[in-house]
Amino acid sequence: MLSILGFLMIAVFMFLIMSKRLSAMVALILIPVLFALIAGFGKDVGPMMMDGVKTIAPTGVMLIFGILYFGIMIDAGLFDPLVNRTLKAVKGDPVKIVVGTAVLALLVSLDGDGSTTYMIVVAALLPLYKRLDMNPLILTAVTMLAGGVMNITPWGGPTARAMSALHLDASQLFTPIIPGMIVAACWVLAVAYILGRRERKRLGLSYSTLNEIEPEVIAGIATALEETSYKRPRLIWINLALTVALMAGLITHFLPLTILFMVAFALALMINYPSLEEQKERVSAHAGNALSVAAMVFAAGIFTGILTGTKMVDAMALTLVDMIPGALGPHLPVIAAITSMPLTFFMSNDAYYFGILPLITEAASIYGIDPVEMGRASLLGQPVHLLSPLVPSTYLLVGLAGVNFGDHQRFTLKWAIGSTLVMLVTALIIGVVNF
Repeated sequence: MLSILGFLMIAVFMFLIMSKRLSAMVALILIPVLFALIAGFGKDVGPMMMDGVKTIAPTGVMLIFGILYFGIMIDAGLFDPLVNRTLKAVKGDPVKIVVGTAVLALLVSLDGDGSTTYMIVVAALLPLYKRLDMNPLILTAVTMLAGGVMNITPWGGPTARAMSALHLDASQLFTPIIPGMIVAACWVLAVAYILGRRERKRLGLSYSTLNEIEPEVIAGIATALEETSYKRPRLIWINLALTVALMAGLITHFLPLTILFMVAFALALMINYPSLEEQKERVSAHAGNALSVAAMVFAAGIFTGILTGTKMVDAMALTLVDMIPGALGPHLPVIAAITSMPLTFFMSNDAYYFGILPLITEAASIYGIDPVEMGRASLLGQPVHLLSPLVPSTYLLVGLAGVNFGDHQRFTLKWAIGSTLVMLVTALIIGVVNF
């Protein structure tokens, strides 16, 4: 019964947000509460919700101050030189801009932190997309596709969980799938090229026309409409140094991420806008965006708190394992790779790698399948996992870019599935996963 209710709850939730009958935030709060009451957990709903909120709280606070920090940097004009030089280099060509987005996201996401990648890439490139009236969904899609591939690095999270759950090391689990990641990165670049070509056509531009436009003209597009009173060109090197220090702190874990962003935001605000009135104006200008993202993250905490507290997620895992026919046992690695897409979409990485993966790995051992092969296969669904409403950083991405969560899911899903399939086919060809 718990398993049925869990699957039904997720199906209802996805239907409501993708059909835009409810906002993601409202659905994340009300739908799990409703199903918990139906399951008879009325007395325990409150503590479950609080446990979920407490777990997600540090991430929520980090996202609030991350949005405020990069909002201040954009206001002060830190990324203006990058945007203007990029405009001149690409000559306003959407194809080059989207491919450049993919390259930047692939490089930045090497640190394995999705939130950092989203903040840097969107903060740097969203003004460029706005100037040329390009679809911001392309920015979010390409950035997430790149992150989905690079998230498989051992320091990215899922690989560390798989290593812990199956007692493996990185040389066994991660190193053999590097070729698949390289091919998937090429896939991301190909998708960026395709989307760029479509966007060039939508905007009514041609390559020959773009070559005729003077770089100075392109760099000046829409500058008359920009707010300049908050720009701080004289402080650009100080702002750059502060941002580099922040990134170094994120990578070295010098302090908890939440504290790093709080301190960096306070310094950025004080340095760029010493007047209290200006500080209030700048915080107010970005408060709406920060609030919407934080509210979504805390709402997701309620969803995961109830899903975990009611044991629905455990029941769902056992049901899925029991559904695998015995005849398909020898093909469990491929099945694990394919099912990792919906499974990690509907549940957290912790639930999947510490709950489901050990179960299906044990089942695979009956057919003589090595646990390391199951571990590799389980990682290939990560590009789809990042689209899950249970991933806090996804709300940061759509919030920073100002796009609808459901629109982002619909736009990106097929390309994310393509990333997983590309890695799976590559893994099968080179023999690190066997059919």
